[in-house]
Amino acid sequence: MTQTQRSPQQPAASVRLRPDTPRTGTSAFVNGHFPRRRGLIILLSVLGGFLLTVVWSAEFVDQTIGDNVANTLLGHDAKETPIQGIAAGVLFAFVSGIAGTFTACNIAAFGALAPLTGTTGSRFSRLVQPLKPLGWMSVGMIAVSATYGAIVGLVGTSMPQFSTAANTPGSLSPRSIQSMVVFGVIGLVMIYLGLAALGVVPDPFARIARRHPHAPMVFMGALIAGFLIGRPFALFRQMFRDAAESGNPLYGAAAFTLQSIGNIVIMAVLFLLLAWLAGSRLQRWFSARPARLATLTAVAFIVAGAFTFLYWDVRLLARREIIPWYPTAPWS
Repeated sequence: MTQTQRSPQQPAASVRLRPDTPRTGTSAFVNGHFPRRRGLIILLSVLGGFLLTVVWSAEFVDQTIGDNVANTLLGHDAKETPIQGIAAGVLFAFVSGIAGTFTACNIAAFGALAPLTGTTGSRFSRLVQPLKPLGWMSVGMIAVSATYGAIVGLVGTSMPQFSTAANTPGSLSPRSIQSMVVFGVIGLVMIYLGLAALGVVPDPFARIARRHPHAPMVFMGALIAGFLIGRPFALFRQMFRDAAESGNPLYGAAAFTLQSIGNIVIMAVLFLLLAWLAGSRLQRWFSARPARLATLTAVAFIVAGAFTFLYWDVRLLARREIIPWYPTAPWS
């Protein structure tokens, strides 16, 4: 009499989870619920970032919006009027930050935070709860801004951003190289975070977030402050040169910190308003299918990262006539 043979069970280690199988979230940006068709999501997000580089007009945003906002708030021509004294410099730093709210890099960073507006509770709690992630984001932002500002106050006159040399066709100025390196790295980091949100690559915050759950938001703040290191915005360069020529690291730290704070004030208000108006609805929508949150987070990061990398590292080469062509809209 033969014994009935049992089919061997598949080892647990070899079991593959489907993309939409619930898993444990590892950090604020990776909730563990991964959507299907991740390849399509990545492709469309990169395409979206690319199309933004085609239609984006830095001249319109920096000059038509940024300059007019700064001139109105200061009551004089911000570019043509020299900064006289520390008090004027501090005011100029904050105002130029507000004027730079709608620059591409700032919108890209805040786009990645939109999914965090899905809070529950009363309207007051929906308004207050997002203050915590914004607060932790400010910790990272202020730390980097103050440090870089102090460095500028000490050695800024010998840094690439201090240069006023005109860019010439066929070559890159040191200032442009610095912008390309900084924004290129930031763009690639954002793309990686988007892929991590989809479960395509490991979550870089998985280990540290166990003990410090706010670490991703602190890092996001540091990333936003990193824009200062490469920002070519004319009003920012004016503030940079003033801080560098002062030789005062405390003034540099204060000016750069206020510039960063001014840079996020309007976006933070819009962020809180969105949480107040739509927080409960967004939460219910996310709860119905948690993979939606992962998708929205990933799309925001990948679109922002692709835009940042392509705009500052590829399109810039075409503008300097180092590569033959990059598609741009007539107004850009």
